[in-house]
Amino acid sequence: MARGAKNLSHIGTRGEAHMVDVSAKPATERVAVAEGRVLMTAKTLDIVRKGDAKKGDVLGTARIAGIMAAKRTHELIPLCHLLLLSQVEVDVVPDAALPGVRVTARVKVSGQTGVEMEALTAVSVACLTIYDMVKAVERGMRIEGIRLVEKSGGRSGHFRARE
Repeated sequence: MARGAKNLSHIGTRGEAHMVDVSAKPATERVAVAEGRVLMTAKTLDIVRKGDAKKGDVLGTARIAGIMAAKRTHELIPLCHLLLLSQVEVDVVPDAALPGVRVTARVKVSGQTGVEMEALTAVSVACLTIYDMVKAVERGMRIEGIRLVEKSGGRSGHFRARE
């Protein structure tokens, strides 16, 4: 077995990557919440808030992009399973205190494997969409803090990140 691989479910006995067989697992309700943020100047945030970006509605487009990304995670991350998602919620909220935009995704499924990657992918793509839509105004924006906040369901149970 490859060194350090015994705790990684996607690594075989010879160290090769493989897709995990989840067929013996019971289907349970699984929920994951992820977050991230796009930091920008107050001037850029004002453009986003007012809807004055040349490409259109930044917040609405980012929300839709995040939902679409969650649904296509299996196409982007090589060893992810195709999941029939029950729910995807993406919140895209301007925050003057950053200044920037906070993005949160909540993904739910009744299935045999979790939706952490779907929630993280939703946040990542929503943040990238925000960047893309206002990069003409500010190329120095930063995408930060993308992380899993909480997950429930499955054998490993409940997880909540520390603040």
